[in-house]
Amino acid sequence: MRCPSSESICIYRVHQSMRCDHSSDYTPMIISIGPLHHGNPELQAMEEHKLRYLRHFLQRTEVSMTRFLAFIKEKEAKLRNCYAETIHLGSDEFVTMILLDSVFIIEFFMRSYGPTLIIDDDPLFTESGLGFLGLQMQADLYLEENQLPLFILSELLDLAKTATYNGDIYEGISLMTVVHSWFSAHIPLKIVTEDLIGVQFSKAKHFLDLIILCLHSLQPPPSVAQSEFNYQNMPGAKELHRVGVEFKPRSYKNLLDIKFYKRTLEIPFFRLFDRTERFYRNLLIFENMHVYPVKYFNDYVIIMSYFLVTPRDADLLIQNGIIGLGDSEKLSTVFRSLIKDCLKSPDFLYADLVKVIQAYCKLPTHRWKANLKQNYFNTPWASISVIAAVILLLLTVTQTICSIIAL
Repeated sequence: MRCPSSESICIYRVHQSMRCDHSSDYTPMIISIGPLHHGNPELQAMEEHKLRYLRHFLQRTEVSMTRFLAFIKEKEAKLRNCYAETIHLGSDEFVTMILLDSVFIIEFFMRSYGPTLIIDDDPLFTESGLGFLGLQMQADLYLEENQLPLFILSELLDLAKTATYNGDIYEGISLMTVVHSWFSAHIPLKIVTEDLIGVQFSKAKHFLDLIILCLHSLQPPPSVAQSEFNYQNMPGAKELHRVGVEFKPRSYKNLLDIKFYKRTLEIPFFRLFDRTERFYRNLLIFENMHVYPVKYFNDYVIIMSYFLVTPRDADLLIQNGIIGLGDSEKLSTVFRSLIKDCLKSPDFLYADLVKVIQAYCKLPTHRWKANLKQNYFNTPWASISVIAAVILLLLTVTQTICSIIAL
């Protein structure tokens, strides 16, 4: 009977209740990777391309396909135990599928890393980089149900490097180097430096886990449990602006690093592409299904959903350089849609931040000052008009007093 330990499980099928409204966000559109969508007739077109990639991969190494299959066979039990559900594939089919999918990812990343490896008839690439099909396909690599364990990718590449026809073709190349190159150019989160990947790579189970580990490592360890945190009355960006809060972009190197100092709210810069919501949803669902002691990305989604309530909130963050140019209507709905999959706990990463902001908003003087600045001193001409009106009022009062005294 299959009984994997909880430590070995790292790839899950998204529960049906979570798929109801966003099934397409969890389902590959172009390519199946791993067993959970293997055999889907809608994804068969890429199976021929996997075979082409395998042929080119084998042409650069003296290691035979028989040896690769035997190597995976030795790891079969370990591979199966990475999945939270029993994989109903025979041994030969499972091992062959792992080889094809693993080599495809290795070859795809290698070609992105070293364009000289790209052949003329590769529909995934053009002379300038990824082609349209490649751009469409890359989003499938970040799906929770479309993951392969990193250890098998790394070990297969290392095995191929043991005997190559061209001795220097893999010089200085490891799975970590090509993954870092890919993440730097194509991941929707600009958080992964080579040093950070170097620290987390050996611990990571697969691509989503690597991203989460990098995000978590940028935050301090969680403090002791706090009192019950009230998720109500968290103000949106426009409401904060009305009470005098200013907005400033922080470095994008730590997406979670949101700070409030005096009256300035600093939020790390980010861009929202068409594929970002799908990527965020899979990252979020994996963090919440896996055995992490903290849920930092979950908490980031929650706080951003409160800042971005309406399109006017999104416009404000765009104007202040926090969000790359985009559709403000869509921006305001992405996080509100994602929050439905979030978990709320008292150990909220931004609890102290929200409490400080709420305390700031409660002081009437902040609203009065903001009202004066935004309505009466928002432009030089408005300021001059107000000052002139005050001077005129003072002169009128002075003249009246002088007239009374003269009587």
